[in-house]
Amino acid sequence: MNRRRFLASSAVVTLFPQWAGAGGFEVTRTDAEWRAMLTPLQYKVMRQEGTERAGSSPLDKQYGEGRYHCRGCDLPLYSSRHKYDSGTGWPSFYKSLPGAIGTKEDRKLWRVRTEVHCRRCGSHLGHVFDDGPKPTGKRHCLNGVSLVFKPA
Repeated sequence: MNRRRFLASSAVVTLFPQWAGAGGFEVTRTDAEWRAMLTPLQYKVMRQEGTERAGSSPLDKQYGEGRYHCRGCDLPLYSSRHKYDSGTGWPSFYKSLPGAIGTKEDRKLWRVRTEVHCRRCGSHLGHVFDDGPKPTGKRHCLNGVSLVFKPA
């Protein structure tokens, strides 16, 4: 860890001690609790940053009015108004609900991507890419197993 990152991390923990443990998320569970509430695929995606197979989620073709919530903590994350068919085989949105997600740098697969997670429980949702539609130009490419659709 370089000196600048260490100092920044120390400042955050000092100023916001509630963020110090368990990744700094409001909702925390033990590994056993996560495993008990999730299927093996949900656990792999949400807790180990895996990816579901393209085209496997029924939420990819769900276009009813409503909201998409985090499966891990029920936080509303995305509105159906911002969903579109990206043709990728994963549910895609051009923006999230305000204050719903967090992001971090993902350097897996020999390139830098932006990983998206639930800001409340830290569950992995997918990635954000810069090839989406207007008005944002973003594509939030998500794993359907991380989401629960709730009709309006």
